[in-house]
Amino acid sequence: MKVGDAIAEIMKREGIEILCGYPVNHLLEYAAKADIRPVIVRQERIGLHMADAISRVTSGKKIGAFCMQHGPGAENAYGGVAQSYSESVPLLVLPQGYARRIANIDPNFSSSRRMADISKFAEPVTIPGEICNIMRRAFSNLRNGRSGPAIVEIPTDIWNEEIGDIDYQPVGVHKYGPDMADVRKAAAAILAAKRPVIYAGTGVQWAEAWPQLRTFAELLGAPVTTSLGGKSSFPENHPLSLGSGGNAVPKPVHHFVEKADLIIGIGCSFTETNFGIKFPKGKKFIHATLDPNHLNKDVVSAIGLVGDAGLTLDALIGELKQTIKSNRDTKEVVKEITTVRAEWMAQWEPLLHSNEAPLSPYRVIHELMQGVDPKNTIITHDAGSPRDQISPFWVSTEPMSYIGWGKTTQLGMGLGLAMGAKLAKPDKLCINLWGDAAIGFTGMDFETAVRERIPILSILLNNFSMAIELKVMPISTEKYRSTDISGNYADMAKAFGGYGERVTQPDQIQAAIQRGIEQTKAGHPVLLEFITAKETRVSKF
Repeated sequence: MKVGDAIAEIMKREGIEILCGYPVNHLLEYAAKADIRPVIVRQERIGLHMADAISRVTSGKKIGAFCMQHGPGAENAYGGVAQSYSESVPLLVLPQGYARRIANIDPNFSSSRRMADISKFAEPVTIPGEICNIMRRAFSNLRNGRSGPAIVEIPTDIWNEEIGDIDYQPVGVHKYGPDMADVRKAAAAILAAKRPVIYAGTGVQWAEAWPQLRTFAELLGAPVTTSLGGKSSFPENHPLSLGSGGNAVPKPVHHFVEKADLIIGIGCSFTETNFGIKFPKGKKFIHATLDPNHLNKDVVSAIGLVGDAGLTLDALIGELKQTIKSNRDTKEVVKEITTVRAEWMAQWEPLLHSNEAPLSPYRVIHELMQGVDPKNTIITHDAGSPRDQISPFWVSTEPMSYIGWGKTTQLGMGLGLAMGAKLAKPDKLCINLWGDAAIGFTGMDFETAVRERIPILSILLNNFSMAIELKVMPISTEKYRSTDISGNYADMAKAFGGYGERVTQPDQIQAAIQRGIEQTKAGHPVLLEFITAKETRVSKF
């Protein structure tokens, strides 16, 4: 068996069905030979985003994989790997490397060296017979502990070398839970708290600990908020839901976090970021995380619980039930949540129902939420205004129905996420919400959706401006129009062979959305372009 055949066979045994990539990387041919579908993108970063989504929406049950050529292909992929690293996403990255005799000669780019700081695992293949050991280490790192990208760099002169039959068994998944002494300390602190707030992160999604989170919240009668990555881990139509917190937050999140005497972080890192909740100083934190390096990193952990979010919640629930024999009465806390939310929504209702033209982006988001079946929808935002406009108001009711992200906020990521989600979950309506700045980064890959038969629904908010920058670039805007952008993107979608439609009036929004959904059901990628106002208001406190 040749090295290329061996790698493809190992990937197949590990359950990989799709390999996103850009040529020339000879693994694409070996994968196709092994019945792994190659999906060819227009540029490397979007392929990494697609692979990223495959891992996310399956909670790592399926591992997203991406390969690219050596040199400029690997260099251009750096940002996508960094994005997945920041979000702890398991991602198998298989760059082709330079021939071994020149691999370490300047200025040749070594992916395994240069990407080591943005990956969990990075190793080059230098001895053909070691391929099974290297791939085993890569997959073990992907499937166990806090995850991240695994880089396996394959020199271009090694593909055809013979290694004989391979002896490879898929790696196991091994979970660990917290020390029961810490669980008892945490339970005591929870029982003593008067106003606890639960903060759920992405770790709940990876652990698929959605039932345990709900049981835990209902047992305590405690309100729940989430990070952007944790959004949809707790049903946001539940009476105890506060919504998610990013750069923009719903008022209930701000209100309850400010008044909390204990914040219980489950499956989160508490990483300080502009795209997360700003926790006030002086709060007491219980921090449950898979990675002990998160403890005391950005907040002081009064009590640390190290382990899988599901096992941690099971342990906490078991300990608390020795004292709390039935679910606490939630009447007062639900009344407070309802009152604060009603006050907040009253301020935003005019924008959510605006009849003005150019359109309010909030009206578009509201109409979109009314027009889809939430049980059958996966939606993601893009960086900047689309993220801040949708995240407070979109009500996620099903696990992994919302792909939230943001620590490095790469413009244009939403398109790849939607395409990857559709590949992994073909029966779902997969939507990306982006702006006219984001489409400038990755818009050409709408053609990938057409060519690869990936019928997503792209919702474009076009205000002909970098609106979020207007406040920080007033002089360059006034003198040189530096924040202006232009384009007819609905026509671009048509030119690529997809379905495109431009919408300018509020009474056209819902009908256009329904036409778009029907087109996706017919197998066509859709881009609906909504001409919106230069809206800069976001829900911040």
